Amino acid sequence: MNIERIVPDLTVTDLGRAVTEHVTALGLEVVMDHGWIVTLADSAGHQLSLITSDDTAPENPDVSVLVDDVQTAYDRTVAAGLEIVHPLTTENGASPGSSTATHQAM
Repeated sequence: MNIERIVPDLTVTDLGRAVTEHVTALGLEVVMDHGWIVTLADSAGHQLSLITSDDTAPENPDVSVLVDDVQTAYDRTVAAGLEIVHPLTTENGASPGSSTATHQAM
């Protein structure tokens, strides 16, 4: 399994304001906007996601990790005794095998 990208997920109360602040202060651009989560990036590919609330999970993720083998990542997480707070799911527009697994302490 290879890690392709790690993106910090910052929970905010005012998404619009947080996006404006990060775009203005850091020069980032919006590369994804789902209304409750916005991912910002620079031209070098550095990313930051801003989240209000993930209604599909009991808590927001702290980090998003893109791997080339999500099943192996999931199996390793379970084997390590970590709690999975959101089941593996295929996201809209994701490539086959792309899934999301989150853990508060990860």
